[in-house]
Amino acid sequence: MGERARLWAQLRCGIEPKTLAAVAAALLAVCVFAVHHFWTGRPQTVRAPVADAPSPRPTPAPPPMAGRNGQRVVVDIVGKVRTPGVRRLPAGSRVADALRAAGGVREGTDTSGLNRARVLTDGEQIAVGKPPAAAPASPGAVAPGGTAGGAAGGPAGPVSLNSATATQLDALPGVGPVLAQHILDYRTQHGGFTSIDELRRVNGIGARRFADLRPLVQP
Repeated sequence: MGERARLWAQLRCGIEPKTLAAVAAALLAVCVFAVHHFWTGRPQTVRAPVADAPSPRPTPAPPPMAGRNGQRVVVDIVGKVRTPGVRRLPAGSRVADALRAAGGVREGTDTSGLNRARVLTDGEQIAVGKPPAAAPASPGAVAPGGTAGGAAGGPAGPVSLNSATATQLDALPGVGPVLAQHILDYRTQHGGFTSIDELRRVNGIGARRFADLRPLVQP
């Protein structure tokens, strides 16, 4: 049967069966390649990229206001602060804000009489570390020096540098506990003050502070 098929192929096609099988294999390979090329080259659906939504821009914070409706108050800060004087502050500021604007309270100053939380009013004066005003003496009252208070109608005289206590010196404007002790130390080391000008030799008393103290003291 195989011999007859071989003879038939030779007579019919004029080629050997092996050659015919090789040709058939080649044709099959060409068909497979063509199918693969067609499949890979077919059009494909491509999805368009989705753009990211823009992030919202932060809303800028409003600039701080100088005070209520931009208004300000003017106050006079005196006494035992580092830089006394007139200050302009935003409306609604408090006593604590005024003290900071004056450079802060001097070391050792008693501020228990100040209400730092109080709201400032325009045109007021803030006295720091000053003793309260003495109440008028009743008739017949005897002053510490032995003089009746009713006879002395004017204010107390200048503070004596040679007899004043540390508390009396501390009560002077611009003088704190530390500077009062320096005055006492100078008085002890030099046997007292012979003139007011000697205050310039005390450690911590400059020209400006001496000018403030000169009318308030005496030897």
